[in-house]
Amino acid sequence: MKAPHPHDPAAQSAAEHDLAHRENPYHVTQASHIYFLPNLMTAGNLFCGFLAIVNCIQARLAETSLTGEYLGATNAEHYRHAVWFIFAAAAFDALDGRLARMGGRESLFGAEFDSIADVVSFGVAPTLLMFYLILSPTQGILWFRYVGWAIGFVYLLCAAMRLARFNVITNPLLHHGTKELSKDFVGLPVPAAAGTVAAMVLFLLNLAEHDKSLKNWALALPFLMLLIALLMMSRVRYPSGKQVDLQTRMRVRQFVAVVVFIGLVVLYKEYAFLVACLAYIFSGLYRHWRPPPPHKPHPDRPASNL
Repeated sequence: MKAPHPHDPAAQSAAEHDLAHRENPYHVTQASHIYFLPNLMTAGNLFCGFLAIVNCIQARLAETSLTGEYLGATNAEHYRHAVWFIFAAAAFDALDGRLARMGGRESLFGAEFDSIADVVSFGVAPTLLMFYLILSPTQGILWFRYVGWAIGFVYLLCAAMRLARFNVITNPLLHHGTKELSKDFVGLPVPAAAGTVAAMVLFLLNLAEHDKSLKNWALALPFLMLLIALLMMSRVRYPSGKQVDLQTRMRVRQFVAVVVFIGLVVLYKEYAFLVACLAYIFSGLYRHWRPPPPHKPHPDRPASNL
């Protein structure tokens, strides 16, 4: 059997047809591709979210046990494990998208799989942390018992809707090859919202260990949780960090500042994570509400007297 001639019209037409199918994200084969490394990271994200939920349940079992422990760990230890699993899920979530973009292996299956994993890791798991600990009636404010479940559901609802909206506005069908100029996220990213909830849990556990009362400012917690939830569905823009890659350059002073910041986070993680998350949240609000810079007239044009 002879190999097709390189200038054979039939072979060229078949090659063009195959290329068009591969470039079309809505072709069945292209849309359902499961690329190993990106989807392995997504599976790691889902697994960490599942373990975070398991540890939240085990923390409640430890609270109600006679010994104050479950499987040899106290409720505070189980909550800490849940927090670190949420942070690990965020790391996996950052890796899966970056690997997909670096390798040119993005698919509609990967986007949907990632959103489902995010609902578990950054929706359900933080909701349990919020309901069980952050808005717990053990702080001495009984009406938390009546509003905690409602605020937790609002958070979960906003997280799910935020992920659905992200899939819609990034859908290739809406762009037809055009590339969005802005790299910012529209609305607070779900991993950042979950990270704020997890950082709040670390902070509260640290305060509880030092016997510090939360009653003086605990009334602000429901409003902070509602703010985090509503910001996910807002139009406030937040930087994504997608422009940072292996070829990103920085000055020596910037590099030293980043290293010092990472060191402070490691040393004072119970406070630094919360400060960093809150700074990210309110920086977006500041950028959104700050007045526009005054218009400067062109140097070659005279200023208008009107």
